[in-house]
Amino acid sequence: MTVLIILFLIFLGILLLLLEFVVLPGITIAGIGGVVLLGASVYLAFDTYGVLAGIITLAFVIIAVPIVMYRLFESRGGKKMLLNSEIDGHVDKIDDQLIRVGDEGITLGRLAPTGRVKINNLSMEAKSATGFVDQNVKIKVIEVYRTQVLVEPINQE
Repeated sequence: MTVLIILFLIFLGILLLLLEFVVLPGITIAGIGGVVLLGASVYLAFDTYGVLAGIITLAFVIIAVPIVMYRLFESRGGKKMLLNSEIDGHVDKIDDQLIRVGDEGITLGRLAPTGRVKINNLSMEAKSATGFVDQNVKIKVIEVYRTQVLVEPINQE
């Protein structure tokens, strides 16, 4: 009867660890419970059947659990559970030869305080030095950064 309890504890521990990795990622009660149940099964084997059975149970837990986890995530069903997407976005760098301090342009959208502007027929990200700037307002470049320009509105008097 104790052998069935030990096997049940091992099975339940593995099940809780799988639940931890698949459904509840992070360190949660399921993961801690799985480790505790696996430890309890090893302790019960040592306590009930002696050193040899305890070492066999410990070896089984140490070897079987990683193999089960590996096999699960390498299977076709396991691969569907994993996130395999790649991020292929990039940040447009501003060529300081094309945009210089003092160049003028127009806002394509509202700068609140960042938005899109068009300078020298190039559309790019800009940041307002003075706060909010409405759409279709003439602006002047006061500083060029790697990924955006700092602009201010031109006073139209």
